Amino acid sequence: MNEFNELTKYLARKEVKPKTPYRRPRDAATLILLDREGSAPRILFGKRHEGHAFMPGMFVFPGGSYDAIDGRIAAGTLDALSARRLLQGSPKINATRARGLALAAIRETCEETGLLIGRRDAKSFDAPSPAWEPFQKAGVQPDIGALVFIARAITPPGRPRRFDTRFFAADRKNVAVELPDVAGPQSEFVEIKWLTIPEARKEKLPAITKVILEEIENRLKAGFPPDLPTPFFYSKNGKFHRDEIN
Repeated sequence: MNEFNELTKYLARKEVKPKTPYRRPRDAATLILLDREGSAPRILFGKRHEGHAFMPGMFVFPGGSYDAIDGRIAAGTLDALSARRLLQGSPKINATRARGLALAAIRETCEETGLLIGRRDAKSFDAPSPAWEPFQKAGVQPDIGALVFIARAITPPGRPRRFDTRFFAADRKNVAVELPDVAGPQSEFVEIKWLTIPEARKEKLPAITKVILEEIENRLKAGFPPDLPTPFFYSKNGKFHRDEIN
C-alpha cells in the first residue's frame, strides 16, 4: 500500500476530536542523514526512550523544536532553492527563521546523536548557548549549506503536541565530528542505528516517518536531484493532504 494512503487511513481512524483550546503548531526541524558509501543507502535513526510521552520506543529521525537563538548564528548559506521554498506557504516566515530552522536540525542532531554537521575551522566558533557548546569545543563551524529542504508536515489538530516540521536532508560526509556515548539508557535516544530503507520499515516507525521514508526512497531512485518538488503534508477538514512546494 502507498505510505501516504496508509497515513490517510491511520489519521482518519485515530483522529482526536479537539476537547482543549486550539494549539498552534510549534516550529520544528528534522534532519535525515544519508550514508551513500555502501551498496545500499543507509539513513540515521534514533530509538526514543520508552519513558517519553511523545512517540515512546519509536525509531525517528533526529530533530526537535526551533529556538530563536538558532537564527542568529552565522553558519554558511542555504542553497537558493531551499531558501526560497522555506519562505513559501502559511504561516509565513522570514529568512532569519528559515536559516534558524536549518540550524535547529543541526543542533538537535548533535544533541541526540553526537554528530556535528559542519566543517572544522581554525577560527573559534562562539557558542551562543549551552546547546551549541559541543561545536565550540570540537572546533566545528556548523554549515547549513550541507542541508537540503525536502519536506514539511504539520501535526493535525486535536493532538496533545503539534509541530510544524521542516525536514532537511544531508550526507554523512558532512559530519565533521562524531561524539561518543551520546545515546544511551538515560538519553533521549537509547540507541542510534544506520538502517537501509527495507530495514527501517521493519522497525516501529511513526506514520509520518513512513511517509517521509517513501519520499526519500523516490528521491534516491531519481538520483536525489535538488529540484524535485518539496511535499507539504497537513490536515484540513478532517482529511490529510499532500501539496507540493515548487
